Amino acid sequence: MITDELIGTRVRVLNKSLEGKVVDETKFTFTIKTKEGTKKVLKAGNMFEFDIGGRKLAAKGEELVARPEERIKLTGNR
Repeated sequence: MITDELIGTRVRVLNKSLEGKVVDETKFTFTIKTKEGTKKVLKAGNMFEFDIGGRKLAAKGEELVARPEERIKLTGNR
């Protein structure tokens, strides 16, 4: 599970032709700034690839369904 802060990271939605920067996150969605504008994407049902610290990390959206602050708190529980 990805427990990093995702706002500000580059992301690709692998099952859609969508990529950009995460500008907001809720429990169920990411808001992604793309070349075509800002898009809101459901986490569930999508596969994401994040560029975090030069590493490409893939995750199923279902693994990310949580409030950002709850997911980040899991960092100490790795």
